[in-house]
Amino acid sequence: MTHAPLLRHLGLAPYEPVWRAMQRFTTERGPDTRDEIWFVEHPPVFTLGLNASREHLIAPGDIPVVQIDRGGQVTYHGPGQLVIYPLIDIRRRALGVRQLVVALEDAIIDTVAGFGIRAAGRRDAPGVYVDGAKLASIGLRIRRGASYHGIALNVAVDLEPFRRINVCGHPGLAVTRLADLCGAEAPGVADLALIAGRVTPHLLRRLGFEEHHSAISTDLQAVSSR
Repeated sequence: MTHAPLLRHLGLAPYEPVWRAMQRFTTERGPDTRDEIWFVEHPPVFTLGLNASREHLIAPGDIPVVQIDRGGQVTYHGPGQLVIYPLIDIRRRALGVRQLVVALEDAIIDTVAGFGIRAAGRRDAPGVYVDGAKLASIGLRIRRGASYHGIALNVAVDLEPFRRINVCGHPGLAVTRLADLCGAEAPGVADLALIAGRVTPHLLRRLGFEEHHSAISTDLQAVSSR
């Protein structure tokens, strides 16, 4: 195991400035830069991957659409969704891209198992699924041997916007959320900070980090000006 990354909890932050901050972090990092993992919630936005087809945008309406530099097709981010961005030097960690994808998926699978939910990944369509419905989506970019973008877990997010797209480029793909799988009465199931806390030990373990870590709450301005 190696030293754990710095965990940053950004709260609710606009999508594009966070994306630009991830790019900047990746561009400026050096061989000794500490890895970081960012936890964030975004206002409503559709994002399109590098080679995504706009045909999968069925009726975006008034929700902004941003073309970005990750892999994959179209997805939705919105309040009530926990987004996790691993900013990791995968060369230093001798971690392959597929290993990183599986580690992120497994961290979510482990977390929801604690709620009595059986979830699984899919090799043909990365992400986490429960009975065929997508609970978490993955999109990554590797640049200069380091990762950014990440995985988005539907906790208590409004699912209606997913009906305006072909989710991840798959027409008719169902989407689900933790709040519905657990039942609204489950304690803390809609609390993103609590869910982030439950994900963290699984995420660190699956990525092979020490579980002792430093975590801070910070605003976007602090991240952008780091």
